[in-house]
Amino acid sequence: MFNRFLAQLQGLWHDLSHFPWRTTALTLRERFREDRLGLTASSLTFTTILALVPFFTVALAVFSAFPMFGQLQGVLQRWLVDSLIPDSISRQVLGYLTQFSSKASRLGVVGLSVLLVTALMLFLTIDRTLNAIWRVRKARPLGQRVLVYWAGLTLGPLVLGASLATTSYVISSSRGLASGLPGGVQLLFDTLEFLLLAGGMAAAYHYIPNTRVKWAHAWVGGIFVAVGIELAKKVLGYYLAQVPTYSAIYGAFATVPILLIWIYVAWVILLLGAVVTAYLPSLLAGVARRGGGHGWQFQLCIEVLQHLEAARRAGDHGMTVDAITRAMQLDTLQLAPVLEALQALDWIGLLQEGSDDAPARYVLLADPDATPLAPLVQGMLLPHSDAVSGLWEQARIRSLWLRDAMPKTA
Repeated sequence: MFNRFLAQLQGLWHDLSHFPWRTTALTLRERFREDRLGLTASSLTFTTILALVPFFTVALAVFSAFPMFGQLQGVLQRWLVDSLIPDSISRQVLGYLTQFSSKASRLGVVGLSVLLVTALMLFLTIDRTLNAIWRVRKARPLGQRVLVYWAGLTLGPLVLGASLATTSYVISSSRGLASGLPGGVQLLFDTLEFLLLAGGMAAAYHYIPNTRVKWAHAWVGGIFVAVGIELAKKVLGYYLAQVPTYSAIYGAFATVPILLIWIYVAWVILLLGAVVTAYLPSLLAGVARRGGGHGWQFQLCIEVLQHLEAARRAGDHGMTVDAITRAMQLDTLQLAPVLEALQALDWIGLLQEGSDDAPARYVLLADPDATPLAPLVQGMLLPHSDAVSGLWEQARIRSLWLRDAMPKTA
């Protein structure tokens, strides 16, 4: 048993030592800049501030509707204070939320409906953001999304509170045994909090994007977020303790800017975790090519057409997405907008043969000898306008055919 455990540790160390850390860091920086994740985190911070009170009100209403879960409410509140928010502002934030939520319960049906819609808006924004990171163009139907988020909004606090209360009860019932464990009870609770946060984020990365995400990849993203949140809490807590600037300037109002900063940092970590999850397959596969400058997607379109033309000449029935990505040394997410653009031009088509389990293949529909190249140049490289009309005429772009971008055949 020990030898097996040692072999697993050696295998884990081998995987970590060969993991493309530098490529991952470059990918995070590239996606953070090109996808404007900083701006997205700011938008989500604003939406979160608006949705905090509605979300807390709905959660309290769920607990109030079931008196038997009254103890779970206290356990869940303590967990939120201890694990998700820095200690310097956690208790003030919880007090404000409880106060606002108690007043919100007197708004009536119309007022509570508005609060509920505000809370659902946060979930819809998260859905749209994660689908954009995964390059998903078609989201789930609105009714299906609202149903899933409503279930998460109502059942999520109950499930989380029940699991925390059960663990708390087991540990308190066997306090003598638990206190004798290495690290004591605090280590056990810290581990539980870490796994709950990582598991919650893994579930979000697995279920929210309208595409297939492996659980293993989702767990990597969830662990990334859990580690990042813990580090951010420590850094922010240390900074506020050493440099009490906000307290000196804002006084009792200091909780508000600190909370805004924390929510923004948390969203940046969550979005970077989504990027890690989305691009993990290509990182593990060692994709060599990275995005270039302007005209990169135009070049990729030409390469896709060349590979599909070569497959047609060889007598193959098109190419799967995996085959195209391997041939071009690209990631599926890099290729998705290119395939979509070519499909919009009706130059390529998706062919599903045999059973539903068989991979779909892309086939070339356009005739290279009879298809003008201008629509692709217009859409992916240089839009025609009065400022560049002379260039279009001198370069004779309208007289070029798709065959001119294809390799010469014997």
